[in-house]
Amino acid sequence: MNIDRIVFAFAGLVILLSLGLSQVHSVYWLWLTAFVGLNMFQAAFTGFCPLAMILKAMGRKPGHAFN
Repeated sequence: MNIDRIVFAFAGLVILLSLGLSQVHSVYWLWLTAFVGLNMFQAAFTGFCPLAMILKAMGRKPGHAFN
């Protein structure tokens, strides 16, 4: 898997996890969903993604989005 796919899979997992936790524990878990969504939105315009930088440092191959 390249960096792009890992980032999208991780973001989707965190969103689904926070939605589930908001139903079981506290509605405040939705702030995590909002944070991930805002981070994805800004990454679309700036190309800056902390997870992508970490994965690149670990030697993963970049895709088209995070060169």
